[in-house]
Parts: sequence; C-alpha cells; structure tokens
Amino acid sequence: MVEFQEETYLYDPNLLLKLDFHQSPAKFNPFISAACPGETWLKVRPLKDSDFDRGFLQLLSQLTHVGPVSRTQFLTRFSQMKSTGDYYVTVIEDARKNEIIAAASLVIERKFIHNCAIRGRLEDVVVNDTYRGKQLGKLIVVTVSLLARYLGCYKMTLDCKDKLIKFYESLGYVLVPGNANSMTIRYDDEPSSAKHNLTSFNSVTNDSPPAEACQTVSLDFNS
Repeated sequence: MVEFQEETYLYDPNLLLKLDFHQSPAKFNPFISAACPGETWLKVRPLKDSDFDRGFLQLLSQLTHVGPVSRTQFLTRFSQMKSTGDYYVTVIEDARKNEIIAAASLVIERKFIHNCAIRGRLEDVVVNDTYRGKQLGKLIVVTVSLLARYLGCYKMTLDCKDKLIKFYESLGYVLVPGNANSMTIRYDDEPSSAKHNLTSFNSVTNDSPPAEACQTVSLDFNS
C-alpha cells in the first residue's frame, strides 16, 4: 500500500483568495485572477515542498544558473524560507502534467524607516514559453504585487532589463529616477484600511486551496 505524504505550502494559500485583481492597473483580456486563472487545469498557489518533483528548479534554470541542487538541499532551503515567514514564492501549475510552468517570488524586507515598515522585492520571475497567449506573465507578477499590497508593504521594487520596462509599466510600476532599471510601485499613500498586519499571516496551513517544463521565456530579474 502506498503511503500518502502530506504536502506543505510555503505560506498560507488562502491569502491568494483575498487578493482583489481589480485593484491592479493591469488589463486582462479576458479577465483572470489567481482564483480564476482562465483554465480549470491552471492552479496559482504557493510553492510546495513537493515541487522539487514538478520541475520547479528546471524552470528556474531557464532564468539563471541553479546548479545541481539535491532534494535534501531543496527541502532544507524550503524549511528555512518557511520558518522566516518572509518568503512568498508563488507558482502556476499545469495540473494536467503535474508541472510548474510559472513562478515569482515576493521577498519581505523589514525596515526601521517609515515607522518600522516592510518593503517587498519582486524576484525570480519566469514563465514557460509554450504557454504564450494565456497572460501568465502578467498574472504571476500581478499576483505577487497584490500580495505585497495586502500584507502591508509600503512599496514593491524590482530590477529588470530594458526590454521589459514597458511590460512592468503596464502593471503599475514606475522607473526610479537616477536608476534606469529599478522600478517601484508604492502602497504607502493608500488609506489605512488597506493595510494588513504581516505577522498574522506567518502561520502556514496545509489545507489545499479551493481551486486547484521546459522551453521557457524569463521576465528577467537580476539574481
């Protein structure tokens, strides 16, 4: 008899259901969101400890050098990231193939400035090139950007190549004066009702979210 091994999420998947995609300036046609990504077999969710077997590292290798990471190394790093509560690696899975086809990371920085505020960094964005036309690049970036907003970040920053500036501008990011490839989106001018306490979301649930590679194009960020 095969023993079922419970999978662990990096962060609470229910957070993704709380995101309001109408708050983003991104234009989806047709409209999609993390909860309804457009196809029943597409699943937007946090990274799982079992995603080592779903091609997550192979997907990242299309973005930058990954190296021969073992399962033990992967699980150790996953556990370290989960224990801090400051890493929100989010993926899109093709449930038909049991493969990770897109990913992006929100990394939380805790500051003394701005009244001990928190800032988000958008990192390691990559999308499988064979899924063009499904707005997945836009979907994964907007998902983590709205997650940063929901968690109470006063801003989210990224670094990108010249060719991607227009793409990120369409999602609400603006160039930082004096730093040609640094972009930011600010949340600190929003009403206090839009703020949330990050610490209340640091516990991880193992419940599955309600909804349930690789020739790849990357939305290159500096590693």
